[in-house]
This record gives sequence, structure tokens and C-alpha cells, in this order.
Amino acid sequence: MFLTQVPWYEAPMLTDELKLATRIAKEAGQRILELYHGEIEVKMKGTADPVTEADTRANAYIVGQIQQAFPGDGIVAEENVDHGDSLGKERIWYVDPLDGTKEFIAKNGEFSVMIGLTIGGNSKMGVVYQPVGDKLYSGVVGVGASLRVGDRTTALQVSETASMDSVRLVVSRSHRSQATDDLVAQLGIQHEVCSGSVGLKVGMIAERRADLYVHLSDRSSAWDACGPEAILVAAGGCFRDLAGEPFVYGGTEMANRRGILACSSEILDEVLPVASKLGRQLKLV
Repeated sequence: MFLTQVPWYEAPMLTDELKLATRIAKEAGQRILELYHGEIEVKMKGTADPVTEADTRANAYIVGQIQQAFPGDGIVAEENVDHGDSLGKERIWYVDPLDGTKEFIAKNGEFSVMIGLTIGGNSKMGVVYQPVGDKLYSGVVGVGASLRVGDRTTALQVSETASMDSVRLVVSRSHRSQATDDLVAQLGIQHEVCSGSVGLKVGMIAERRADLYVHLSDRSSAWDACGPEAILVAAGGCFRDLAGEPFVYGGTEMANRRGILACSSEILDEVLPVASKLGRQLKLV
């Protein structure tokens, strides 16, 4: 079930794309679970960037399925080395086959498969699937967002709370910075919840289990943002960088150099100045 936010004739429905993304995210999730319960071999792509067979296996499956269904579209996937042929196309899919690899390795269940589609540089459709618990967030901008757990589907709409006293900040389970402590102090936040995976954090905002997520770092990429952005915006939320600017996809820069701010529209005006100030202090903005 979706919440209709604009007249249907003004929004691209992307029915076939959403159906494909939903199917392959769940099927990739099953491939990941096949490796989750055994011994996990970990390699490093960098000093703090682990990768496993589950990452590469899910990546290959998702990319192959998109190429087969939409051969003219571009695909930018985390485990693909070369994105050159895809950049600059009108339609580009962004794929994070296993967001939250550290959580996968720790076996705490807080990892997800994330697939997003951009059109003309803007995120338009996204799915985030949590294999542990069979939990699927999906959204099409201008149409609506939903959450499916097992056989039950519910519409998503972000919280309308405007009081910072009741705002719930969702933070990373695997790492915490001094900048996050500064954000909490300056906004007077009294409630925090923890989660792995950017997609699951943003999903919590969409389903009103949290109100705010701020990534005060340049250590995230376009495939971390695209799918979650579409879901949150479709649910009535805001997804910006720390300067308050919308994300634009399709360029050669993969890193989100100016961080991530995800929240309900009701608190954006109060949160943004503080997040931007911290971003400037960290030389992100």
C-alpha cells in the first residue's frame, strides 16, 4: 500500500523497476543468508573497509539482473571497479549489495541490501531489504513509501513532531565520533537509538521509530544514499547534505564529501544550522 502524495499523472510510477528491485533485493538477501550462518572470511579493501564473499556474490547477482532487465541503463555498484560507462546516462542504478558489512561480520542482523534508481541525476526509486527479519522498505518519489515485513505491508509517513525534546537520533552501532556527541549536546537531544546500515537508519525515520540521522563524515558513497533517499523523500522526509543541498547523482565523484542529513521536514530548519556548523568545523562544508 502506498500513500499518494501528488497526482499519479505527475509522478513516474516506475512499477516495473520497483518490482525488479524488490525481487532481486530479496533474492540477493537469501544469497547473503546462505553465508551468514557459517564462518565468514574477511578481506580488506582499505584500512577500515572490510569485504566478504557475501558482498561480491550479491553484487554480481544484482548487477546481472539489472543488466538483463534494463540493458540501456547505467549501473554503479559498490563492488564494481569501473563505473565509467554508466556515468552520464539519464537513468542510473546505484547498488550497495551489503550495507553494514561490519554488522554482517558481527552477526547482529543489522545489514541490508540497497538498490536505488536515479533519473536525470535525482533519486526516484529505492528499496532497502534487511534479510534478517525479512524486512523490506521501498519507495517511489511522488508516489509513496511502504514497509513490508513477511506478508504484512504498511504505508510509511515520517513523524510530524516538531519538538526537539522528543526527537530520536539514530546513531551507528559500530562507531561513534566526538562530532556526534557535539551534535547531541548542541541540539539538546535526549533520546538515541542505535542501528547498523545507512538504509536501516533511514528506514527507522520513515517508519517513525526515529526522527533524525546525521552522518558527520565523508566516509559514505552514492550507493549508500540513493536508495534510502528515495524511500525517505517518498515518506515525506528530507534527505540533504550538511550544507542543506539536495544530492545530485551521475558525476564521477562517488564519495558523499559533505555528509548526510536525514530527518522529518518538521525539524529540518532547527537541525540544519547545527549540522552545517559542525560540517564546517570538520571541513566537510
